[in-house]
Amino acid sequence: MQILWTVSIYLEAVAILPQLVLLQRSSNIDNLTGTYVFLLGAYRALYLLNWIYRFFAELHRVRWIPWISGLVQTTLYADFFYYYIKSWKSRERLKLPA
Repeated sequence: MQILWTVSIYLEAVAILPQLVLLQRSSNIDNLTGTYVFLLGAYRALYLLNWIYRFFAELHRVRWIPWISGLVQTTLYADFFYYYIKSWKSRERLKLPA
């Protein structure tokens, strides 16, 4: 069971890649789709903060698998976050570089 759990955690970290590639190739990104992907990434970033909190609140136990997968997934979202926030501030339509 431990192996299946590990695979599912790692798979969750990279499962957003097809959606990000599709959004990058698309020239027309809906507000709903952009917001949905942004909130998915925000959830994962907050999930990472949860692990940091638990590290200090509990007995300084490091659970490497969730930490690494959380860092990988948040890193994958970083570029999307930048362009989403940039388009939100300027009140323009979200466009990702091709």
